[in-house]
Amino acid sequence: MLRIHQSLQAGLYPTAGRLAAEIEVSPKSIYRDLEFMRDRLMLPVSYNPVRGGYGYTQEVTAFPTLQITQGELFALLVAEKALQQYRGTSFEKPLLSAIRKMEQALPETVSLNLEEVDQSISFRTRSEPILDLGVFDTLARATASRQQLELAYRKPGQAASESRVVDPYHLANINGEWYLFAFDHLRKDIRTFVPARIRSIRPTGVTFRRPAKFSLERRLRGSFGVHSGEGQFEVVLRFSHRVADYIREKRWHESQQLKELEGGGVELSLKLSGLNEVQRWVLSWGGEARVVKPLELRHLVQEAAKRMLTGED
Repeated sequence: MLRIHQSLQAGLYPTAGRLAAEIEVSPKSIYRDLEFMRDRLMLPVSYNPVRGGYGYTQEVTAFPTLQITQGELFALLVAEKALQQYRGTSFEKPLLSAIRKMEQALPETVSLNLEEVDQSISFRTRSEPILDLGVFDTLARATASRQQLELAYRKPGQAASESRVVDPYHLANINGEWYLFAFDHLRKDIRTFVPARIRSIRPTGVTFRRPAKFSLERRLRGSFGVHSGEGQFEVVLRFSHRVADYIREKRWHESQQLKELEGGGVELSLKLSGLNEVQRWVLSWGGEARVVKPLELRHLVQEAAKRMLTGED
């Protein structure tokens, strides 16, 4: 729209086709932008049949700029630093492009010490998922355009991959890890796939309609991570005073309830649909966590701890 404004302000009276060719967009986009400029930005844009193009019917000295506060600008800069985790993915270019456009439209009256922000805020992650950027880009595009895919997929613990034809419903980043939720035509059900385990990928040329009833939020309800189970478990865990603050400081699950214990410990209660993911989480706390219930989870943790000591499979 800034490019269109400059052309109109210069009195060139361009056609939509000429603008589309110069800016490298479709004429439909030009018409939509002209309409936005006229109806939303209240600019005097009109087609001049004598000149055979678009122009301003009144003098326009400046294009309306984006109004933003110093706090909003600070938040924008923090968001740009957060994009570091998407470097190299198909999200990087459009996200950075959008941020650059907003920055260029900012009023000159807002100022901020950028060097100070750069030195005071950063984002770090302990472990980054290893992504094949070609595979990831194909997944992102196919999910957005509802294109069926054929995957050569390796399941955990298996050396060989197997062919899967899937309808990609949703690509999600959960706790820093990427997951694809897709309808698996082999299993006739929705399955969760890890992009790093995809050996090869190709579109089948078939488009699909994602069911209106599909909801990632509903699917993961009751899950402690990304895998939803079929059961209903009331999980009660007790943590020692040495780690209790870490438990208090986070919301681990939407169902969680906290109870303070004598001596500074804390009891965490959860309602989950499965136990495998919470079992691994309990083990990560070592001897600082104890399973109160269910008994099944206590046995899973005990067996895993024994294997850690003995080295047995």
